[in-house]
Amino acid sequence: MTTRTTTRGLLAASAALTLALTGCTASGGGATAPTPSSDSASLASSLDLALAELVAMPGGPPGAISLVQVGDDLTVHTAGVAEVGSSTPPAPDDFMRIASVAKAFSGATALALVDEGTLSLDDTIGELLPDLPQAWADVTLRQLLDHTSGLPDFTKSPSLAEAAGASLDVAPAPDQLLTFAADEPLNFPPGSEYRYSNSDNIAVGLMIQAATGKPYTDSLQSLVLDPLKLDSTSLPVGTEMPEPTFHGYDLDPPDAPVDVTTLIAAGWAWASGGVVSTPSDLNTFIRGYVGGELFGADTQALQTDLFIPGGESGPPGPGVNSASLSLFRYQTPCGTVYGHTGNTPGYTQFAVASPDGTRSATMSINLARNLDSTGQDLEVLHALQKAEAAAVCLALAS
Repeated sequence: MTTRTTTRGLLAASAALTLALTGCTASGGGATAPTPSSDSASLASSLDLALAELVAMPGGPPGAISLVQVGDDLTVHTAGVAEVGSSTPPAPDDFMRIASVAKAFSGATALALVDEGTLSLDDTIGELLPDLPQAWADVTLRQLLDHTSGLPDFTKSPSLAEAAGASLDVAPAPDQLLTFAADEPLNFPPGSEYRYSNSDNIAVGLMIQAATGKPYTDSLQSLVLDPLKLDSTSLPVGTEMPEPTFHGYDLDPPDAPVDVTTLIAAGWAWASGGVVSTPSDLNTFIRGYVGGELFGADTQALQTDLFIPGGESGPPGPGVNSASLSLFRYQTPCGTVYGHTGNTPGYTQFAVASPDGTRSATMSINLARNLDSTGQDLEVLHALQKAEAAAVCLALAS
């Protein structure tokens, strides 16, 4: 279903929390992209069909929504429902968890501070966060932002699974999250290879706090949310979700979907994945972030001067994926876009824009499973990537 508007400018605790915070990876090669075309009506139909197929397939999500904007022209494409048992489709103003796209928000905040001189990409953990392990001392902000730090992923720690199982709805303070990985060695010498780690953006948030002397949420608000007028976006601590809600589900066919919208406190993911937003705000954010509204051209050039081939967030987006500073490049048959993906219990997200921010596409589904596995989960991933590619083609159509 397509609508058109005009705008301006219960789960096992350990498995649940691991999915909440990790970015799974998988080959994106199984998705078949739409044939490039300038026929916007045909491309819109292709997107609607891809969403309908995704929702209808075995193991597919209960609902899906995609926002595609070209200039001031915004189209909203939906399939399925926002809540199981209702007939209401997802809507642009429904609240949802944006998963690891939250890393783009912490990256945007850090880069805005780099732009004003409060932070430097060469600042190290040892300089700003001396209480963290000495083995991590030489890791730089740049390496945290492009996932070449080597920091062990705190979400994979058995001690975290045990702690989360005892307290899913109440998270530790942000400065305690990395203690779950403090006894682990670096995965590799900093800067020597790429490996997606949720610890990276926790450290980024802590660096922001150390450099500014105030909570990360204050900097996020003043440097990202306020400039882009993201009035429906926040970083909560607990499990609460505002209304109206795009409900998130776990699905293990043939069992009925389980609502996991408020299963896990956002504080367990914090700057790495705890943000709550809406499809509308997500679209506005990615346009401003990629389009250079949050920091100057020199800082934006630092973000885009080098992409790491094969660097993926989780799940991987359509086409050929590459990584840079809190930004991923997706090279598709219809053109190249930049943004971020993410998944967390109940939700999988995709948000991209053209380099000038004038063309954008988002995709939100109310399901997240182990999309890096085989069989049915891989089929769902490929169907999702097909829908994402269709949204990109529509956004880039002339």
